Amino acid sequence: MKKMKTATFKEWDLDKLEQNFNLIQLLEHESTELKNWQHLANTVEITDFEKQTLINLQEPLIWGGRAWNECELENKFISPLIMNAKIDDRTIGYFLERPLSAMVGDYQLSGIVDGIIATGIRSPHTPYFCLHEYKRSLDNQGTPDAQVLAAMLVAREINNNQHPIYGLFVIGLVWNFVVLKDNNYCISREYMASNQDIFSLFKMLIALKKIIKSELAV
Repeated sequence: MKKMKTATFKEWDLDKLEQNFNLIQLLEHESTELKNWQHLANTVEITDFEKQTLINLQEPLIWGGRAWNECELENKFISPLIMNAKIDDRTIGYFLERPLSAMVGDYQLSGIVDGIIATGIRSPHTPYFCLHEYKRSLDNQGTPDAQVLAAMLVAREINNNQHPIYGLFVIGLVWNFVVLKDNNYCISREYMASNQDIFSLFKMLIALKKIIKSELAV
């Protein structure tokens, strides 16, 4: 019997994840799931009120965001933007700083996830989306892409590998979306929250809710 190993999300980089869990990184044009997500986002219409709300959130980010710590970035920009995408309803919700743990291969993987979208209204049940946010650089322990991917592997196990797992890591002003399907994962292009990309990333969040709700209906 193999001895169970334990590890936190912060202990990984992409090389170690690929080697230990047989993962393969796809290019953006190779990922059906990411292309479908982006295509659905392109069909989303946002109102003038929503556009002005995004601009109001963006202006402080532009003049001060590079100096914000993680807590400020989360509370002053990331969470307000996600909540304006109206993620929460009576079926799913956006949860912050929640523990996530599961047996993945030979490892008991665990950690605190900055953000989760999961079924449940008071506590998360089945996760569909994981978020990790960093301040401005890779000063934090671990790497942002690997840390969110490790959390997504745990979410996949909790989800019984029934659906793709979606993710996002934020480094300062830069957002990258991630999709994990079976053993394939894909990291999107960079979306810059300080320019016109703010409308695109907002549409990605609205499209994400539609995808999750459609998968729950299957």
